Amino acid sequence: MNHVLCGLAVNPALPSELVDRLITAAGEDLAEALAKREDLTRAQALALASRTEQCVAHLVKRGLLTADDVDPVAQPLAALALLDEGAGRPAWARLLAVDPSLERREWLADCPGLPSDVEEILAADANIEVVTNLAWRTTPGTAARLAEHPHAEVRRMVAANKATPPEVLAALLTGEGLPPARWCLDCDRVETPFTPDPECPTLGLCLPPEASCDGSHEFTVHETHLNALRNPATPVAAVIGFADHPSTLVCHQLADRPDLPAAMYERLADSPDSYVRTALAENPAIGDGLIRVLAVDPDANVRRALARNPHVPLEVLTLLADTAKVGSTLLPRIATASPAEIEELAASPNSAVRMLLAERRDLPSGIRDALATDPDAKVVKSIAPHPGLSEARLRSMVDRHGAQVIAKVAQNPDASPALLESLARHRPPAQKAFREIARHRNATASALLACLPDRRARSVAAGHPALPPQVIAELLTDDDWNVVEAAAANPSLPPATMVKLVP
Repeated sequence: MNHVLCGLAVNPALPSELVDRLITAAGEDLAEALAKREDLTRAQALALASRTEQCVAHLVKRGLLTADDVDPVAQPLAALALLDEGAGRPAWARLLAVDPSLERREWLADCPGLPSDVEEILAADANIEVVTNLAWRTTPGTAARLAEHPHAEVRRMVAANKATPPEVLAALLTGEGLPPARWCLDCDRVETPFTPDPECPTLGLCLPPEASCDGSHEFTVHETHLNALRNPATPVAAVIGFADHPSTLVCHQLADRPDLPAAMYERLADSPDSYVRTALAENPAIGDGLIRVLAVDPDANVRRALARNPHVPLEVLTLLADTAKVGSTLLPRIATASPAEIEELAASPNSAVRMLLAERRDLPSGIRDALATDPDAKVVKSIAPHPGLSEARLRSMVDRHGAQVIAKVAQNPDASPALLESLARHRPPAQKAFREIARHRNATASALLACLPDRRARSVAAGHPALPPQVIAELLTDDDWNVVEAAAANPSLPPATMVKLVP
């Protein structure tokens, strides 16, 4: 791969005539990069599609290729990309349904809105991957028919299809009314009865480590149940029967569902497995009483998940602030706090609570400025990226808390060029700050040059338009290909250099 040309291909300042020259020289990698250009003309798109089909999906999604531009025999991938977008022609689907390429038939089976006769052809395909792709995306009628397919893997994918009728999903859970499956992927590949051997070094090459089949295809049936349980179209009446299932994965899927009776949620809260209780804690459908039970769960992951529940009461969230260790993230309940609740949270004596509030980016100016002067560095770090803070307040944060807050101050969209230069020169240096400075729109050449020695910031700085043109050109020979591509994509790269680089 030529990283200089791939970078140039997405450079917004590359003149149109140089884009034409790149198209003429484009292989697969270069064509994919060119296909993402915002200024690509229709004529250039057609020329690019004629070079290689690997880029046509991008061109189709952007409306630069239409059905009138494509010959399905000469350009089957372009035809498939259009069918995938619902913009192809039925005759193409009939042609591709019998294509000798397995990869193309698999893609076709994944396309929406196929004619019924094409679905029938694909449903009878000799390759199970084609049929499973169809089962995952097909219409309710075809899904119902495929639920009776003799291969268990097809049924597994029917269970994941949100268009599958509820009564069919129920049958996949209970097995009632369906003939037994005759094959699964496990018994297709190894002789049954089969159970995994942890000592077998080649096991993972052909089967999942937990795969097993004694003739009843138990592993695939279990996966089918999981798919049906996570499918929102599965009726609750069919789900309730799994309340006491011994599988942790099954109980986890139940704990995720928003439509269970309250009594079922209470039973799941008694699960000895914290994985199940964690899923339950984040479920918006659980009641206030259960929330308060989970707030004192011994497992920190459960309490952390509860803090993310949009319906957790503020007084419970206040208690969780210390024990859950949520980190710097905006919690849903904080995001929806009313003006009165914001005032209450801002006045909390608990700095962990004030830190959670400081993650909002729409705070009243008075509260924002008060949090900017908070004595706790955690609170200041959270409020530092808030828009509207004056330069004086931002500098005061750095003066009081130093390297602890510099990276967050550098994230502030209103940070001035002079402030960013000062942050880049800070001693001791704050390594995380260099990346933030390098991507900031207000970064100056001086600040960017200070970022270049940092390995993780170098590729970001190489793409910043404020970097001096001579430095950008020098970075085209850097040892790191990420830096090379970023420099080549930099719109401040001198035009004369671009001309020399394009074949």
